[in-house]
Amino acid sequence: MEVIRGEWMTIPIGNAQIFRISSRVRTALCSTWAVTLARTDRLRTVDLRHPKPCAPPLKSPTLKSPGLSAFRAHSATLTGFDMMQRRAGRRMKLVLALGALGTLVGAGGARAAEPAVKAAAPVPALMWNGFYAGGHFGTGNASYGPGTNPMPSQGEFLPGSVTGLIGGFQVGFSHRTQSGIVLGAEAEATFPSPEDHARLTPAPFNSAIDYVGTLRGRIGADFQGVMPYATAGLAWGHSHININAPDGGDPVAAPGGYHAGWTAGLGIEWALEGDWSVRAEYDHVELAGRHFDLSEHGLGFVTVTPRLDLVKAGLNYHFATAGILPVKATPILPESDNWNIHAQTTLQPQFYGPIRSPYASPLSIPGGGETRQTWTATAFLGVRLWQGAEFYFNGETAQGFGINGTQGIAGFPSGEAQKAGADYPRIRAQRYYLKQTFGFGGGEEEVADGPNQLAGKRDIDRITVILGRFAIGDFFDNNAYAHDPRADFSNWALWEAGAYDFPADLPGYTRGAMVELNRKAWAVRAALVQLPAAPNSDVLSSKGGAGVIEFEERHSLAQQPGKLRLGAFLNNGNTASYRETLAQFTALPDADINALTDLNRRLRPKYGFYANLEQQIMTDVGLFARLSWNDGRTESLSFSDIDRSLSGGLSIKGSFWGRPEDTIGIGGAVNGLTTSHRAFLAAGGFGLVIGDGALNYRPERALEAYYAYAVNRNLTLTADYQLITNPAYNADRGPASIFSGRLHAEF
Repeated sequence: MEVIRGEWMTIPIGNAQIFRISSRVRTALCSTWAVTLARTDRLRTVDLRHPKPCAPPLKSPTLKSPGLSAFRAHSATLTGFDMMQRRAGRRMKLVLALGALGTLVGAGGARAAEPAVKAAAPVPALMWNGFYAGGHFGTGNASYGPGTNPMPSQGEFLPGSVTGLIGGFQVGFSHRTQSGIVLGAEAEATFPSPEDHARLTPAPFNSAIDYVGTLRGRIGADFQGVMPYATAGLAWGHSHININAPDGGDPVAAPGGYHAGWTAGLGIEWALEGDWSVRAEYDHVELAGRHFDLSEHGLGFVTVTPRLDLVKAGLNYHFATAGILPVKATPILPESDNWNIHAQTTLQPQFYGPIRSPYASPLSIPGGGETRQTWTATAFLGVRLWQGAEFYFNGETAQGFGINGTQGIAGFPSGEAQKAGADYPRIRAQRYYLKQTFGFGGGEEEVADGPNQLAGKRDIDRITVILGRFAIGDFFDNNAYAHDPRADFSNWALWEAGAYDFPADLPGYTRGAMVELNRKAWAVRAALVQLPAAPNSDVLSSKGGAGVIEFEERHSLAQQPGKLRLGAFLNNGNTASYRETLAQFTALPDADINALTDLNRRLRPKYGFYANLEQQIMTDVGLFARLSWNDGRTESLSFSDIDRSLSGGLSIKGSFWGRPEDTIGIGGAVNGLTTSHRAFLAAGGFGLVIGDGALNYRPERALEAYYAYAVNRNLTLTADYQLITNPAYNADRGPASIFSGRLHAEF
């Protein structure tokens, strides 16, 4: 007799005198579940074994014992091996979802139960026994005491507040008593969203909370899978004060400190599906005051006393406890492929040594070298709403900075480095969009389960409409070999068309609509989206706007597949003209050219095109190439300071040396500027990410090579090297050899 999943599985039944033996016939193996009853003096158990295939199915008998009426009825539901496999796979998804710090939402498999032969009491929700972990997302508000000038945080699709959107994670343990009381303990960390500068009232300083942690007890009552509860315990946090620059620039100082206090709250949790539960919770947090001496800045003493009110929705995964199979009451959602959850986390440190640097500005990479790191964690939730309609939501936590705060190189060496860096994790709702697909035949194709993709089938001939918040790169300028800085090339000019100033806020996302017409051999797609209010602004504006259209052709060369994408774009944003600014600077040589740039901004067009080729040469070997151009007359708004770019390279899978999941990549890029753009930088002008205060112009060149080592199907370690010649187009500085490692995990 074959034993499944770790030999024996034992389900405590207590002193039950009625047992239901359920049988499941697997279609593929026509095998049947057999049950052996073993009895001890104090405990009756059910042991599961998997018999040989093709045994005749068993009926579901009822075993009775004397004194039936004196005992309460119990039932044990036995599940199939196929469901166990699926549940084990979904446990793996949890590992990354916990790193998403508050962006967690989940899926799982519910156990299907056969109808009982005899009427029985409902199955208790044993899922409340044992360890659990999960995440939360929500909103809140706070006060820090009189005269503290709280910094507002972004609310995204919710009203802005002092905390803005919040998110975090929790881990805990709970125990359900026989009477249905649930006791437990939980640790939690919660982070706010980034600062909302659009709502900031000018002040000499602003105070802000960086995070809140709690260690709490919980007490609740189990009502067949629904558990209202109360919680209270210790709290702590960290705050800081921004000493604002008189000219409105970056803060001149940001002293910070820790606080201790208490928290209390109420919540309700439901058994969701499989080993998952969903909850809603309100918490009040009070932290002790901390005194900040700002006298060296002429501001005296300030006392920050945080008081926070937080409303959160959360999701937990419950780990099976030894001896207890987490059988539960009827879940509020049936097992379904109509929703999914995926997650990723990426940690990338980068460093370079001393370089030649006869002069520099705040936007120049430091001459003495530097080490920086970035970390992101993202959860991807998808839900099928109705026929052809899907909704996707991605919450993301990001922390860290690129080299020199993601400044100093036009083709920047880290695609994970956001311009909105932060010392402490910050939570954002990066994507939320509705996707509607209209099928028109032409055959069907399978759609695999994945991030922002629900499994199923779709017509090859179709129209797809996207409405909401997304990244332009989600749908445009794609390339199988160079498009994902978490998995392949890191340099901006290699994974993206460098001269395409794609519309985006600081982390790289926009709002708008996209429409795609797909046929078997080609596709055409177009989008109308918002632009940031000004260069490097984190605020998307309704003034102006941007459009992009792309044609995708699919072909075969020497029986090897390939794709060619041709795109054109037009941005109408709040930018300055290089020639007009230079003319004003010539007339006013004592003026600050960057101040003149600010005064010169108004709605102006920027247009350009890109060509993108991916071509498989042979199995597991492919090449890519990109060519992009823009008019270069006005400032860039979102991406980088590149007016012309040419890039290309090779991607080779490790099947040639016995590691088919590994990848080697090698590529290069050459970036250039228009004449007026060069003159602007030479006069001391600052761009989005570059500006050395002077310029000895040469094209900026980048060479990148990486090896991605697949530890397993979920974890990849990458070693990356880049040589940047003429960083920021300046032959007087560099070259820079940049080394990085990348740890990337996804589920």
